[in-house]
Parts: sequence; C-alpha cells; structure tokens
Amino acid sequence: MTWVGWLVTGLAIALATVALVLVVRTRRALRGHGLELSPSAAGPGAEGTAATADADAAHVRVAFVANPTKPGVPELRDAAVQACAARYLPEPLWFDTTAEDPGVGQARQALEQGARLVVAIGGDGTVRAVAEGLAGTGAAMGILPQGTGNLLARNLDLPIGDIDALLRIALTGTDRTIDVGWLTIVRDESQVDDVVAEADPEAVEPAETPPDAVEPARDHIFLVMAGLGFDAAVMGDTDEDLKARVGWVAYVFSGLRHLGGRRMRLALSFDDGPWRAVRLRSIIFGNVGRLPGGITLIPGAEVDDGVLHVGSIDARAGVLGWARVAGDVTLQRFGIRPKREQDGLGRIEHTDAREVRVRSRDPQPVQVDGDTIGEALELHARIQPGALVLRLPLEADA
Repeated sequence: MTWVGWLVTGLAIALATVALVLVVRTRRALRGHGLELSPSAAGPGAEGTAATADADAAHVRVAFVANPTKPGVPELRDAAVQACAARYLPEPLWFDTTAEDPGVGQARQALEQGARLVVAIGGDGTVRAVAEGLAGTGAAMGILPQGTGNLLARNLDLPIGDIDALLRIALTGTDRTIDVGWLTIVRDESQVDDVVAEADPEAVEPAETPPDAVEPARDHIFLVMAGLGFDAAVMGDTDEDLKARVGWVAYVFSGLRHLGGRRMRLALSFDDGPWRAVRLRSIIFGNVGRLPGGITLIPGAEVDDGVLHVGSIDARAGVLGWARVAGDVTLQRFGIRPKREQDGLGRIEHTDAREVRVRSRDPQPVQVDGDTIGEALELHARIQPGALVLRLPLEADA
C-alpha cells in the first residue's frame, strides 16, 4: 500500500473514532434528560442502537399497580407498555388491586419479582397502599394519579391529567426521598380512661365498647394528612356518587352537615411530654399542608423536612366559629397566622413534633389521606424521615 493509501486509511480510522465519541457523548447527554437516541440517529452498529440499549436496561424492571375500578385503566396499560418500550425497558409487570388488598401485597410481590420501580395508578388510597409496601425498601415509587383528590400529587405539583408527562416522570425522572407518617390506632379502652380523666376531670363518662369490637393496635401509613374528629366525620359521610360527579366539592356539602357536632375532650402528649387536656373539633397530623381548592391547612409543611406538623382546630358558636376558622385558613395561604385566645370563637393552632399521642373518652372517627378507617380511643402519630423513594420531575421539567 502506498503512503497515500496509508494516509487515507488513517484519516478514515480517525474520523470513525471521532464520530463514535460524539455519538456516545450525545447519547449520554440525552439520557441525562430522559431522552434516547433512536436507532436511525445513532447509525447501524453504533452505541445507542436498540440492541445495545436493551442490554443496558435489562436490569431495570418496572411494575405498575393499578386500581381497575378507575376509568381508562386498560388504555393506561397500553400506554405504560408503549412508554417502556420507547425507552428500551423490558415489558413491565402489571398488578391489579383488589377490595381485599388495595396495593400493599401487589407492591411487595413486584419487589419479589425484581422490580425496582413501582408505579401506582389510582387514587390516594392506592398511592398510600403501594407506599406502605415500598417504605423502607429503597425501591422507587412513581405516581399516575387517577382519583378525586389526588392530594399527594397536588402537593408535589405533578401534571395531573397529562398521562404522557406523568409516564415520562415515572420512568425517567429523578429520585427523591420523602417522609412518611404512621398512625397507630388503639380501639381498646383499657388504660385510656385514667389518663383522660386525670387530664380533664370534667370529661364525660366513656361509651362502653363491646368485647367483640376490640381490635389489636395496628399501623396505618399516611403521606398527606391523617386526622381525628370533624375532618374524618366529613370524609366518612361524603356521598360517593356526588364525589364522582363534582369531585372534591362534595366534601363541602358533607361538611355543612357536621358543623354542629360536639367538641372532643382529648388528652395530648407531644414527644413524650406531659399530658394536657384540650377540647377540639379536629386534630390533623400533616406530612404536607395543601388541600384542593388552594387551601393551605398546614403552612410550611414540606414532604422531606422530617417533621410531623400538627394542626389543632376548634370552633364555637356554630357557623360563626367555623367562619373564623375558615378566615384563618385563608390568611394562612398568604403567610399570615392570626393569634387567637383559647376561649375565642374559633382557632387553628400549629405544633411541630416527631410524635404525638392522643387519647379520648369517646370513640372518634379517624381518617388517613382521605380514607376513613373507623373509630379510635387512642392514636399514636409519628413521622419516619426519608422512608420512601419517590420519582419526581427533573429540574428542567419542574
């Protein structure tokens, strides 16, 4: 071969090397933004082809846990499969929830089958159940909100209703650890009466609990808010058909029916401190603070601040007292926290803690993330910092 031939060959090799380096760098940059080179853009045999990408992504297993009662779930399944295929991911696992198991068992089964990302499709109940199955495992959870309230998704500013954007976030977003709350429910009245009576000697006699109604204490996870009293009564009394037609506004009609309810006589203990007697309409344990309709119930609450935010709500004089509470909540949205006297018409007080114990002389309704879970005489609420890995938008998407 002449020196010209060697020169041409050398130049060809150099150009091919430069082209390959550019392709590799471009592909890595695109993958950092949740994108991927198509086979045609990368060129035959170059890094970035479907064959090479499949080999890179073969260890990534995605599972979807879906509530089949939500409209459009079959179409969502097709979209989920296509979204995974477009990103060279293996065909995802798919699990339907049941009335007996709303998602906890399915999430754990997905982990057993090798999934490291589990996407919850459904309302707040499905999201909460999947989170319970994943908390503390290190596996990531994505969210495709399909419920009425979608409380966690709203607090995280996810693009509700945009399925393509939600799938992109779930499959290619960034992982962020968030806190979870736990609520231990005690329905047995043993050892409850003495504490409440000591804190509030004027408390009424407790209602008797039938022996066969006593249940062992158990934990319930919450990602948004849990509560005792008025809020739980409202959620438990909301008409499901009306909620399906008008959304979260249905809670307003239920709330109007409970404005005249009795104030609760409770004893509270924050972070193992002394017990103190209070009379409240509702007590809220918050991981985040926003509700639908632009309502900021617990200002300053962040999903990863490691704090349990407690809101104590009281109202007297019927509608007038609740109007005062509503006004204070409205002001909170703008960063204003009015100071109210203990004997005022209505007030909402805020306390930050790691754990809170609540005891009542009478069984009171309880809710977690909008789902009512019966009545309780004692609650133990606590925060578990950084217990759940959540898939959220990249900074550019946010």
